[in-house]
Amino acid sequence: MLILLNISKKDYEIILNTDFGEKIFLRKIGTEFEPFLKTLSEIFSDLQNKSVFHLKKLFPEIDSISLRKIANLMKEGKAVKRVDIEAINKRIWFEIEKKILSTELSESYKFLKEIARQEKISIGFKRGLMGDLTGEYIWFLIPIYKPSEKYGNAIAMEATGEESGGKATYFFRIVSRKDYLIYKSFEEIDKEADNVIKKINQCMIDINFRREPIYIPDNKLKESSYIKYKIAIRKIPSLRLLRNLYIGRVMHISQEQWKKDVMDLLRFNVETLDDSIKWKK
Repeated sequence: MLILLNISKKDYEIILNTDFGEKIFLRKIGTEFEPFLKTLSEIFSDLQNKSVFHLKKLFPEIDSISLRKIANLMKEGKAVKRVDIEAINKRIWFEIEKKILSTELSESYKFLKEIARQEKISIGFKRGLMGDLTGEYIWFLIPIYKPSEKYGNAIAMEATGEESGGKATYFFRIVSRKDYLIYKSFEEIDKEADNVIKKINQCMIDINFRREPIYIPDNKLKESSYIKYKIAIRKIPSLRLLRNLYIGRVMHISQEQWKKDVMDLLRFNVETLDDSIKWKK
């Protein structure tokens, strides 16, 4: 899925600049160039206005200028880093965290935040998978790494407000497990963490935030009920990347159990050197 940053034109060429640094050139439109550009610009503007509208409902006390800037970063549900949000308006990050702390994920978020690289925590908002028929979908990516500790090398992903049924925290590798042992400082891993957060962002948007095809084990893909995922994995590079980076998931049964399993997974991810092995309880 494309997330447009802006639209520009040069001579009779339309340039779509995406939020992930890509450029798409539209050429040979002929006499339909101006009508097409006008319609495309109107759609782009409408999407921006909808994003501002949704954020305004979530944070009515934040000024419109700040919300428009944030909406431009959070298009299509993209999770945005704390440092980038605070650069626009520090109160917005405070209000976002307050929103999360009012949900059932309050204790989980606080625990993950304590062991995280906090300035790189990223949070996004998206309408539910059924659009306006469902509520706001809040999700976050929390990078956990500290070279001096025997756990980490992971991005924790959690979401609330969209799915019913069992909840889980999902974890993805930042770098190869063997390479992680070489790093000696935060700064050495920061760039890698930024890159993986960017990739997870794009991949989750590409698969419309569906999580089941990420964690379904290979042996299950042979079953008829999961054949759709087998086809999707073959056709969607983003899904293959997520499955490659996927470490495991921790179910929410009790808070005590969840914390213990999270730390077991994070230690496993440092002690195990084979990237292909997934954590299982």
